[in-house]
Amino acid sequence: MPSQTPSTPAHGTPAHGTSISPLRGIVTGVLAGATALSVGELAGALAAPRPGPVTAVSNRVVDKAPVWFVNFGKDIFGLADKPALLLGTVILSLVAAAALGLASRSKPSTGVAGIGLFGLIGLVSMAVDAQSGIFAAVLISALAVVTGIGVLLILQGLAGSSAGSGLKPALVTGQSASNQPLDIPTDPAVARRSFLGFSAVVGAGSVLGGVAANSLRSRTSANEARDAVEIIKPEVAEAVEEQVIVAATSDVAATPGITPIVVSGEDYYRIDTALLVPQIDPATWKLTIKGMVDNELTFTYDELLKRATTVEPVTLSCVSNEIGGGLVGNAVWQGVPLTDLLDEAGVQPGATQISSRSVDGWDCGFPTEAAYDGRTALVAVAMNGEPLPINHGFPVRLVVSGLYGYISATKWLSEIELTTTEAFNGYWIPRGWAKHAPVKTQSRIDTPRDFTQIEGTNPVPIAGVAWAPNTGITKVEVQVDDEPWMEATLGESLGINAWRQWLVSWTPTPGEHEVRVRATDGSGTTQTEQRTAVAPDGASGWHTIRLRV
Repeated sequence: MPSQTPSTPAHGTPAHGTSISPLRGIVTGVLAGATALSVGELAGALAAPRPGPVTAVSNRVVDKAPVWFVNFGKDIFGLADKPALLLGTVILSLVAAAALGLASRSKPSTGVAGIGLFGLIGLVSMAVDAQSGIFAAVLISALAVVTGIGVLLILQGLAGSSAGSGLKPALVTGQSASNQPLDIPTDPAVARRSFLGFSAVVGAGSVLGGVAANSLRSRTSANEARDAVEIIKPEVAEAVEEQVIVAATSDVAATPGITPIVVSGEDYYRIDTALLVPQIDPATWKLTIKGMVDNELTFTYDELLKRATTVEPVTLSCVSNEIGGGLVGNAVWQGVPLTDLLDEAGVQPGATQISSRSVDGWDCGFPTEAAYDGRTALVAVAMNGEPLPINHGFPVRLVVSGLYGYISATKWLSEIELTTTEAFNGYWIPRGWAKHAPVKTQSRIDTPRDFTQIEGTNPVPIAGVAWAPNTGITKVEVQVDDEPWMEATLGESLGINAWRQWLVSWTPTPGEHEVRVRATDGSGTTQTEQRTAVAPDGASGWHTIRLRV
């Protein structure tokens, strides 16, 4: 047996934990963790649309987080809550990796076991993800764990040698440090340069791996399949297009700063829980209608395209939209009436709720009677005359007028199930939001903006939009300070489900002013002045701005 020295124990572990400095221990842990995360995300991107470990773990946080945590994220980060969650997952993972690096300075097996544990967490998170599967999860996790452990052991060996100990981490229990398969330099100066150089390469590689993963996901998205789709325009589409042209060229619509009568897919608001936007091949996609029906049915994308003869302008709104907020938009949707498909399936008596599920597992539900009360309820395939944008549900989504999106507007639709009100709660209901949530009549001032300073006393246009899906807007009024309400000129109507543009010309006077707006819907009801929060069923109140002349 070779002779031993205090600094080179038989198993190759640093004597007394003193050969690797705490700083280098942290560096080895962070770089090993970064490598594992980068390789995992890159492998997930190569296997797209499957998620990598960062995305899968973040998805589980979204699924299991308590209400206060979800609300905190929305309050602090707003629409940036998804990137913030992903970044937070990465940061916490690297902090844990740094702790492992410190703990494994004297015992490499601690770091190995820690990386293995994190790999297991990633594996489980990916395996239960609706967009993944057990085989892909095992493969991705294995690649991430092996590369992470390899980087950890190499860097520990270089760090120990650069400290003058000549130590090399043991890869096989009982093997002496002098017989390691890793080619670790024993000269401290050489080992120090090797440590710094290898660390730089690993760090740069981890960053490039993350960038490459994002790039690959973009290239392997469903954009190519979407571009190949041809939307068949029914005769009614021409009439709707003419309506839109007339409305978009009116004097009201020409007001600078007013929101367009129809919002493009690029500018349309996006609210969902998808950290990884589903990339779906329409050739293999299917929609299933099941549950309390006489006949369970399955529809292909091509079958729905041929039947998508209904074209309707509909304004959708998020329940989280604050008074005067931008989480609302109007678009022209094309699809198959939901009731046509339900009638074919045969809705059974007692089926009081329609639940729907996305390919990524998100779900929601709304009353069955809402689909049959005359409102627009579409299994939509097109938005503004084109296939649905990827971010807005391609290939198929639900569009239901007069209901907030969190109970009705399922994107990337895969399943519709007839059930009862008591038997099912959608994703947001256990998180404190109301089970029934009709869209409230609302109006918004688009121009001028809040706190605008106006020069001079020439007439100023005050303009915006108002919406009340299912009843329509019949009147909009504007009040400045305590002056009498002024009735606005309404833009051209696209139907009761679409918002109306409106315009008032106001002659300003010097000083500070408060401007407010209210709308009256088709039932003759004027929106309430009483302010309420967005939770649990949508905000109410008059949008108010301040101006200085």
